[in-house]
Amino acid sequence: MPMAKSPKPVATWQPHHGVPGQTTHSPYHLTTNTTMFSPGDHIQVILSGTSYFEGFLLQARDAASQSSVSTVGTFTLTNPDMTQLLTCNKQQGSAVSHTSDARQTEVVVIWNAPPDSPSEVQFLVTVVFHYSVFWVRLPGPVIYQHGVTPHPPQSTTTPPPILTTTPSILPGPFNSNGCGQTKSCLSDPLGCDPEDGPHCFFLSMTTEGPDKTSVIFELSGPAEGYVAFALSWDKWMGNDDVYMCVEDGGRVSVSAAFVTGRTNPEDQSQSGISSVSWRLADGVIQCRFSRPVKLANQEPGRYDLDQEYFLFLANGRALYGEIWKHSHQPLVSTHRKRITGPPEVLTGSRGPTIMKMHGALMLLAWMLTGSVGTIVASFYKSEWPNQILLGQKVWFQVHRGLMTLTMTLTIVAFCLPFFYRKGWSEHAGVHPYLGCCVLALSLIQPIIAVFRPLPDSNRRYIFNWVHWGIGSVTEIVAVAAMFLGTRQSSLLLPQPWATHVLIGYVTWLVSLRILLLIEHIYIKQLLRTDDQVAILSDQSKPSCLGSFTKSLILAALALGNSGFLMALLSSIAEI
Repeated sequence: MPMAKSPKPVATWQPHHGVPGQTTHSPYHLTTNTTMFSPGDHIQVILSGTSYFEGFLLQARDAASQSSVSTVGTFTLTNPDMTQLLTCNKQQGSAVSHTSDARQTEVVVIWNAPPDSPSEVQFLVTVVFHYSVFWVRLPGPVIYQHGVTPHPPQSTTTPPPILTTTPSILPGPFNSNGCGQTKSCLSDPLGCDPEDGPHCFFLSMTTEGPDKTSVIFELSGPAEGYVAFALSWDKWMGNDDVYMCVEDGGRVSVSAAFVTGRTNPEDQSQSGISSVSWRLADGVIQCRFSRPVKLANQEPGRYDLDQEYFLFLANGRALYGEIWKHSHQPLVSTHRKRITGPPEVLTGSRGPTIMKMHGALMLLAWMLTGSVGTIVASFYKSEWPNQILLGQKVWFQVHRGLMTLTMTLTIVAFCLPFFYRKGWSEHAGVHPYLGCCVLALSLIQPIIAVFRPLPDSNRRYIFNWVHWGIGSVTEIVAVAAMFLGTRQSSLLLPQPWATHVLIGYVTWLVSLRILLLIEHIYIKQLLRTDDQVAILSDQSKPSCLGSFTKSLILAALALGNSGFLMALLSSIAEI
């Protein structure tokens, strides 16, 4: 049969799509406008069903000779734009197929009975719902020449289609009973039960038989497209043995594949997979299958199950059986597990350690050290006027020390994703570009500071404004990068909680800046008021009052920023 996406001029029953045909009842059937015919008659044949199809192959055969491979008669098209005649067994026009993978719900053709027609003719069809879902050689109606008595048991139509969307083969959802006792389990959230709903990602492994010659796998997750798990020698994606449960047109296909890198699975096969059952209901996709510990014919990329592997658990969208890139980072077991080993409850993480470090260092740099350092420079230059630290005023040393630490943390954090990705990430959106801007601006600041004019220079105000402007822009871009960073697939923080924490942080920071600005203006006006100067015998009292207030605000700033920072760091640790 021609492939659904690339018709061939010669017909074969098998589509050769790399997967076997379906064994369940199909939603398609053939009908004819008569049950009796004579040689030379033109019989209408209709292919239809309860679901669309993208490809088909239709032939007529001698029903009395099941071993016959010769076609009978020829066909005439009623819609040449959607159908075409094929040559089968060197007989031109003896089969009908599609011209493209455009969806169809009905095909009508005319069968021309030859002069030497057999007494019984049966129509057969292969139907492709989508590339990986098809039914091979479905039997259609049998028609008889006039004068031939039809066989009483023979039905003129195929049985009514049985829909297999819900309920499916599994009578009900499986659960987490026996985890750590009779089977090993990996789940997210830890300890969740797949019976409770679509928010539980679940994988279990149970050895079969006294000799542990096979393993039963159970896989569950939200029914957005597919769930999959992989056996890997390390925590990096690549060179992994992958097993997938993929939703396709209300059905679930189970297959194994091999992943060579950050690419789609290759060489999909059902070899070695048996006892397959699945369920697609209540927003959950589940499948159960068995696999021998050792495969008789070892295929490249298929691993023996008596070894220790890291386990990856992933999910994502699928369209017509074709899987898309997983929507967020896979859950990776914290340690290797021998698949045939003792039952245990496994733990895992969706955040790679190196990416957790990236997020933690960036948050530390721009929610604490950088934030406090810029505010000290903006509002605390008049504090501690007579105190010197290492030859410079205290405010300057505090500002320079905090910003140097901020720049160092930013450089280290910036490099970590490149080590993890081994290059630029093409799927991270705007976030990495903002990170580049933050790093560039952070490096520009100390360069400008080296060439700043002397304090009494008439050009000093230019440096002050440029330095302040670049610092403010850097902080704003860093905050934007943090908002986008919490939604990255490699470090996806709980939403909308993480976003709300950042909104709270920004509100807190802006509020304190406004408070400091008001305090600064108030004290400045207080010192300039002639009446107040006349009343106060000691002009240092307003200054002392301002210093005390600003010290409290600075302490509140450090404590508040630390609180918001710890909230996000704790969520990173729990990923």
